[in-house]
Amino acid sequence: MTRFQAYRTLPFVLAALAASTLPQTACAEVLPPPHGVVAVETVAPAIQTAQPAQAAQPAAEQHKSAFGRIADFTSHASQLAVQAVSMLGTHYKYGGTSPENGMDCSGLVRYVFKEAWGTELPRTAAEISHTGQHVDPQDLKPGDLVFFNTMRRGFSHVGIYMGDNKFIHSPSSGGKVRIESMDLAYWKHRFNGARRMDDPGQTSAQ
Repeated sequence: MTRFQAYRTLPFVLAALAASTLPQTACAEVLPPPHGVVAVETVAPAIQTAQPAQAAQPAAEQHKSAFGRIADFTSHASQLAVQAVSMLGTHYKYGGTSPENGMDCSGLVRYVFKEAWGTELPRTAAEISHTGQHVDPQDLKPGDLVFFNTMRRGFSHVGIYMGDNKFIHSPSSGGKVRIESMDLAYWKHRFNGARRMDDPGQTSAQ
């Protein structure tokens, strides 16, 4: 088993989620200092349900282990999310397309969709923004793509929505793949929209 195959195991996913911090840099711009930690409990339930936030659950359900929730994943969207989380910590490289050599934002997205779904996406964030279907912010689900204006031009940055208003992305030079909150003012002000790619599992079932 290679190092990157090992990264895809569930224990690594859990450890990486627990260790990820926010925020750092995005494309060519510098963000404020870190504000906190993205906890497993804030991401895993949203990925598992792939639904908008629901009313508070009983205490016993809330304390169900994160490992158990991830082990219950069955949807194709969850495959995308788990594949993306396995890339946490991969260093940023402009034009990069592989975990071994580093990835930029679109390189990460293309790699995840290729590995999880076998789907080939265009090379740049702007080109990717023309694929799939438009999604309203209130209808976002894990696996959807979220776009931002981080370089004074629209759709210059892309990430993968993880649920609970968080997304995973490859930021900028010197950074690493990480999960951040879309509720931060930085991202709210730069949000350009979202797209949903065709699920090959649903397509083949029709």
